[in-house]
Amino acid sequence: MSKFQKPSPEELKQRLTDMQYHVTQEDGTEPPFQNAYWNETRPGIYVDIVSGEPLYSSADKFASSCGWPSFTKAIDDELLTTRKDLKFGMIRTEIRSATADSHLGHVFDDGPLPLGTRHCVNSAAVEFIPLEEMAERGYSDWIKYVK
Repeated sequence: MSKFQKPSPEELKQRLTDMQYHVTQEDGTEPPFQNAYWNETRPGIYVDIVSGEPLYSSADKFASSCGWPSFTKAIDDELLTTRKDLKFGMIRTEIRSATADSHLGHVFDDGPLPLGTRHCVNSAAVEFIPLEEMAERGYSDWIKYVK
């Protein structure tokens, strides 16, 4: 059981940038190609910007040309929740972090084989921890998912 207690909306507004708050708490979407990690190629992990929970590994990241970071899968499916998103006249599957219930983005079935999935994640919803910083930042147990 996680010891994480989600901060209040007021605390999150103080801690997060306007875009991070909009994306994670108001189910927003940042502009494509104008975000921090769409073309990040270094090894490391991507953690929930609210809880710090590791969600994705660079080992599962691929260049999808959509303008947002794209992954074939999460480090562990238990770290995510999904729900149907019918906004804007589309039928999509929203992905959220299980621990903090942060909106991350959407998952599509047009990714590379063998899984065929593309987790399209807003950079504003995650923080990238480079491999060389993982141990000092408390993510030693997650290095195996990067290498």
